[in-house]
Amino acid sequence: MFRYAKEDDVEQILPTLFQIFDEMELDVFKEVGNDMMEQVIREGFELPNYRYGLDHILVNEIDGKVAAIAISYPEDEEDGIDAPLVKILKKHGINKDTLFTDKEAWPGEWYLDSFAVAPEFQNQGIGTETLKSFIDLIRDRGEKVLSLNVDVENAPAKHVYDKVGFKRVGQLYIGSHLYDHMQYNLEEVATKASQTA
Repeated sequence: MFRYAKEDDVEQILPTLFQIFDEMELDVFKEVGNDMMEQVIREGFELPNYRYGLDHILVNEIDGKVAAIAISYPEDEEDGIDAPLVKILKKHGINKDTLFTDKEAWPGEWYLDSFAVAPEFQNQGIGTETLKSFIDLIRDRGEKVLSLNVDVENAPAKHVYDKVGFKRVGQLYIGSHLYDHMQYNLEEVATKASQTA
C-alpha cells in the first residue's frame, strides 16, 4: 500500500533514510555522529514544510512494514525547505543553518529528493514497483517534470531509474559526490497514455 507516512512509521523510516546519508558521506554526520543526527532527523519528522517532514514522505507498506520510502517536493520550495530544522540543530549545539548547501533541483521540477528500499525488501522488484506508483501519483497531481539525482557510482540505482524511464539531463555535485541529474517527462507519458486509450 502506497501512502503518506505516519508518526508510527518513524522507527522504520530512519534506517532506510540513513542508507542514503551513509552513501552521501556528509561532513555534518562525520562531525557530530550518526546518533546525534538520528535524533535531529527524528525531531525533524514532526516539522511541517521541512525536507524530511512526514508531509513530504510517502511509504510503500508491505505486510505492515515500511518497504520503501519516497521523499519529494516542488523545486520552488527547495530554498527554504531546511529552514524549519535550524532551531533543532541549534538546540543540539550544531551550529549550521542547513544540512545541505547544494542546489539539487532545477526550475519547474517536482524533485524526488530521497528514494530508498529497506534492506529486507531489496532485490525483489519493490523499488521499481514503488517508483512506478510514485510516478503515477505525481503525474495525477498535474506535475510536468519529475527529477532525481543518482550518484554516478551507484549503478544498481541508475539501472532502476533507466528502466522506469528517467533520462540523464546533466550532472551536479552534492557534497563531494558527482550525481547524474535525471528527469522523467510526465506530460509526454500522459499524452501517450491518452492517445492509446
